[in-house]
Amino acid sequence: MTRAACSGASLKTISPERSNLIGDYGMDWKIFLTIFASVFIAELGDKTQLATMLFASDKEVSKMTVFVAASLALVVASALGVLAGSVLSEYINEKYLHYIAGVGFVAIGLFTLYKA
Repeated sequence: MTRAACSGASLKTISPERSNLIGDYGMDWKIFLTIFASVFIAELGDKTQLATMLFASDKEVSKMTVFVAASLALVVASALGVLAGSVLSEYINEKYLHYIAGVGFVAIGLFTLYKA
């Protein structure tokens, strides 16, 4: 393996045998871990996890069925988010998308506090 491949360089500098394993997509591990940690922390203790625990508590339901169904639901929801973000980024500047997302999160938080 080349030195560039070990240092996380772009696919153009990765050896051909390694490139075939990755395909056309390079993996930026810093971004990957940031997204993973953010989504993981956001999902802990939310309504989705509570609903999954409720389904898993049913003794007559296969735990594997609950796991696969809940996992697939989260994958599909994430795929929709990626698709929506990709489409929106074609029409709206990324800077403004960040502002819109921030205002949306604040609005949801204020609405939650108001309802409490």
